[in-house]
Amino acid sequence: MRKVIAFQIFILVSIVIIWAQGPLGNFPLWLKEFELAVNCILIAMLGGTLYCLRAVYLNRCVKNTWSENWEVWYYIRPLTSALSGLIAYIFLKAGLIILEADQGIEAGNYGFLAVSLVAGLNVDKFVQKIEDIAKTAFGIEKSRSSTESDKE
Repeated sequence: MRKVIAFQIFILVSIVIIWAQGPLGNFPLWLKEFELAVNCILIAMLGGTLYCLRAVYLNRCVKNTWSENWEVWYYIRPLTSALSGLIAYIFLKAGLIILEADQGIEAGNYGFLAVSLVAGLNVDKFVQKIEDIAKTAFGIEKSRSSTESDKE
């Protein structure tokens, strides 16, 4: 459990260090045009890390149900959250997910970040929603991992 907590704290510190590079002027020029995508990835990863840290104290302290069988999940979850943030960015940029609020340039960026945070917090529901969009837009059937009958 200590390794999991240390890993999650390492992820948090890494996110802060990477995020700080923009205001410090250390963001590479070749990556500058993708700054919003990088921020979506980072905030989604932050959401996934928040979810993991919450799961640690709930499963260890509140429910007393900590199991080493789940440790792989704690290591992979921030990565899947980051990928969800990237996917959220792509779907928002493509117009397949539309933000309802009045959008100026800055409001649009906050909308991207908000959707990415939610995607990182709840990867499973986000993937289901993306598959719903894919089915509606392209006629693609849902994967087996998203259907209720496969979870039994």
